[in-house]
Formats: sequence, C-alpha cells, structure tokens
Amino acid sequence: MQFIKSFTKVLFFICPSFATAQSTFLTQGSKDIHFVDRMEIKQQKNTNLNFSAVRPFNRKYIVEQTEFIDSARLGYTNAAGVDKYQEWNSQALTPIDEYNLNSFLMNNSEWVTGPKEDFLSKKPILKTFYKTKPNFLEVDTKNFFLAVNPVFQYVYGRESNNNQSVYLNSKGVTARGLIGKKIGFATYLTDNQERGPKYFQQNVNFYRAVPGVGFYKPFKSNGTDYFDARGYITFNAAKVIDIQFGYDKNFIGNGYRSLFLSDWGNSNLFLKLNTRIWKINYQNIFMELFPQFKKSGDSLLDRKYAAMHHLSMNVTKWLNIGFFEGVIFGRKNHFDFQYLNPIIFYRHIEGTVGSPDNAVAGFDFKANIGHRAQIYGQLLLDEFVLSQIKNNPTSWVNKWGIQLGVKYVDAFGVPNLDIQLETNRVRPFTYTHSDTISNYTHYNQPLAHPLGANFQEFLGIIRYQPAPKWYVYLQAIYYYKGLDSAGKNFGGNIFQNYTTRTMNDGFKIGSGNKATVLNAYLQVSYEIRENIFFELSGQYRNSKTLNNPSSSNSTLVTAGVRLNMFNRRYDF
Repeated sequence: MQFIKSFTKVLFFICPSFATAQSTFLTQGSKDIHFVDRMEIKQQKNTNLNFSAVRPFNRKYIVEQTEFIDSARLGYTNAAGVDKYQEWNSQALTPIDEYNLNSFLMNNSEWVTGPKEDFLSKKPILKTFYKTKPNFLEVDTKNFFLAVNPVFQYVYGRESNNNQSVYLNSKGVTARGLIGKKIGFATYLTDNQERGPKYFQQNVNFYRAVPGVGFYKPFKSNGTDYFDARGYITFNAAKVIDIQFGYDKNFIGNGYRSLFLSDWGNSNLFLKLNTRIWKINYQNIFMELFPQFKKSGDSLLDRKYAAMHHLSMNVTKWLNIGFFEGVIFGRKNHFDFQYLNPIIFYRHIEGTVGSPDNAVAGFDFKANIGHRAQIYGQLLLDEFVLSQIKNNPTSWVNKWGIQLGVKYVDAFGVPNLDIQLETNRVRPFTYTHSDTISNYTHYNQPLAHPLGANFQEFLGIIRYQPAPKWYVYLQAIYYYKGLDSAGKNFGGNIFQNYTTRTMNDGFKIGSGNKATVLNAYLQVSYEIRENIFFELSGQYRNSKTLNNPSSSNSTLVTAGVRLNMFNRRYDF
C-alpha cells in the first residue's frame, strides 16, 4: 500500500519534532479490558473512559483514569472541607477490585506516576529477568522503556465423536516500548499449531481461512500451522492527535461483537489517526485488505482497500453517542486518494468519483446507569431504502443490522459478579456487494460479525472473580441463520455477489436453509503468577438445519496453560 508507506514516512519525520507523550495499546484479550469496563460503569461519570468504543485501549489514557480512581478514594476535600469525590467514593471498590487495580497499574507501569515498589519481584532470576512481577525483561529509564515477554499457550482436549485430540500449541514473544515517551512501538510474534473441534475444521475448509489469522499450512491430520506476526509504531502529530501505523487488529463498539469493525478476523495493514478534543473523539482508519481468493503456490495476492471514520461525543457525563461510516473499494492494486479526505461523508465522495463502492454507515450509543449498569447498541445501514421498509420490508435492498446489549456489574449485590446480555440481528445481503472484491471482508473472513448476514444471535456472558487469582467465565450463544439452499443465494454468505439472487423480495432473517446453533462454554482459570494461567474448560455445541433436522452434538473438554496470550474460543 504505497500511499500509506509514503504518507507515514512524511508524518514520521515531520511530526515527532513537536510530538508529545505517546503510548502503546492494550493487547487483544488482555484481562485489563474487563477491568476498564468495570471501572467505567462503576465510576459512571468520566470523560476519557467514555471513549472506550474504539479499541484497543490507549495505555496512557486509561492509566491516567485509573490513577484518578485510586486517588479519588483518598478523600480529597475542597476549601470548605467537602469531599471533592464524595459521589465516586460511595461506589467503593471491592477488595478484588483493589487487587485488579494494582495488577492493572503493574502491567502498564510506564505511565504510572505513583510509587512502583510493589511492582518489584522479591527474587529476580539471575538478577536480570523478572525484576518486576509482570515482565520477563524490563528497562525503565528517563528516555527509554522496554518490556519483553515470552508468549506461550498449550491447550489439549478431547471432543465427543472425534477420535482425534484437539490442541493448540503457541509459542513466541511480545515486546512494547517508548522512546523518549514520544514514539511508541509494539510487536507480537507467535508460531502456532492448532487442531480445533470438527465444526472449526469445517469452517476452515469452507472459507479457506483459519479464523483470526492469515496464511496457514496444513499440519498433520486436520490441523493447521500458522505464524501470527503483528506490530506497529505510534506518535503524536499534536497534543490531541495520535497516529498509529502497523499491522494489527482494531475494534469499534462496546459489545462482545461489533457490526462495524471487529478483531475476530485476520490482522491488516492500517494507518490510524485518533483525535481527542473537548468532548469529541474522532478516528480515521485507512486499511489495505485482501479480497476473496483461492491461493495456489507462491502467487501474489491482489489487494483491496477500506477507509473508515468513527466520531463519538460525550453528550452528557454518562451518555456517549457515535457515528460511523466506512467504504470498501477495489481498484487495480492502488488506493483511491479521494478517500483520504478525513471529514467529508464517503457517500458524497463515492458519487463524486462515479464509483459503485460498498459504503456503509451507522450509529452507536452507550449509557452508564446508576454506577451498576451500561446499555449499549449499534445500528448499521448498508443499502437502506425507506420506501421499501414501509411498503416491502422483505425486499433484498433492506440491508441493515442492529445490536442491543446491557452490562450489569456486581450483579444482585454479589461483588465481582458481572453479567452481559447482547443480541445481534443482521438482514440478508448486508455487507455484500455486486462484486466479490468490495464485500465487507478481508482474507476470506468477515470484517465485522463472524456470522456474516441473515442471522439473529443472542448471547449471555457471566464473569465471576470469587478471589483475586480465580476467574470463572460462562458464555452461552444461540443463533439462527439462513444458509444458501438448492443453489440459491439467500443472502447469508457475504462473499456471494448479491446479483446472483433469484428474487427481489420475500427475504426474512433465517430465509433459506435455516440453521440453529446453541454454543455453551465454561472456563475456570487460576492465575499462578502475573499473567500465567492454568485453565480448565468445557464446551457443548448443538446444531441442526432445516434440510437436516437431526441434531449434531459436540462436547469438548480441555485443559491448558497460557502465558501473555489471549484465550482461543470457538465462539460461533
């Protein structure tokens, strides 16, 4: 993507001369992400945390807010002797919250301004390694910070009706750092061998992609071998503008799923500008993607491109609303510079250049209520024809998706029992396009929801931390989805060209060969030491289709050890 490389070179050499402090970001699947969610809801009125719809989280910003929460409980008073933070102090942290708060600061120590003595290990290895509790190797000087850690995960399991074992073997390294607190960098490298459950293997074979990763090779019998390499640099163009360039994942939304942009699929090359000013956060992402392909040998893959904007604003101290727009477009392996415009609506640009590109728009919101709950949602509009909604709601052109969810912390008065409920509904043909290049996909995987389109999903998550080092995670997903049937396109496969449909109306969610799936998952984790987990899990999945009503059941039991790496969940 030559334009990104050239543009970034200019920014890199010009902007650091007046750059301010720059940060790296929380890694995918970090335990700190849920901690930030809890603190935002319990505090309720906080500007920076209310911008959490764009992820990954900036370490600097969330450390600032966590230190505010920590200091607010010290009982600061104004000149009249009144507690300045009385309202927040009434939302007392539980003892486990206190433990998590200290753990959070320890894992993001480069931005901590308070004492750090508690972060030190009592017995460093060879007086060099694990001088601090979370980091294998840490260098922290006035003008340079570096944290290097091993990455490891080994999971072994057995699945019912499967004479082969299920396993994940990952090993690698991750590093992050700051140079003069003006330039940040991070990298994550792992080598992986994986054999998932049978339905996972079927998904890999059907889409010719391993969910969440890119290039892979067959490994032994029904396994995959892949290398996951991510990295980025960050700096500031001004005090309020952060710039990030790299190869990684992004997520827009407040839910478990996102209808705008998800981190479920493969990483991509991107340039991201994030502007925070007043009550507004404005993010621009320019991406290089891969269209649908079938790789044969060492052939060079074609490219396609995407540009996305997300504008969010704190309307009140407890309500945040956002607007999203994006466009996926294919040119002959070059970017259309019209889409570099960071302000004008893409639909106008699309008309200006006379292109049939795939433009989408959306709205999202988040409301923190009573220091205990959060309601959130998204509305995505693809092709949206109001007259058809009124007069012909089953028309194929009514392409939209909607999400609604709620988070409830310390549920029913039980400390550190958190519940999340969410539903996602996406009409047939949403995300599709008139060619197989401009559909809303990347590397044979959806860019947004993993189910694509033509589905209704309900999911519930219970997180419980009964003691500082113990974690219980229960998740249940039920969905129904319309699959193609008898060679007809019913709008569920977003890789299909929508012009191959055989009719113009009569489409309802679940149209076609209706599949229903129940997927329940339970995991119990114990943190042996900082960021090292021993885990046991069990999963039950039941699926059936209209054309094959006999149920397909799968029960999976696994055990494993995980170090500085996210959980691998087969959540579809």
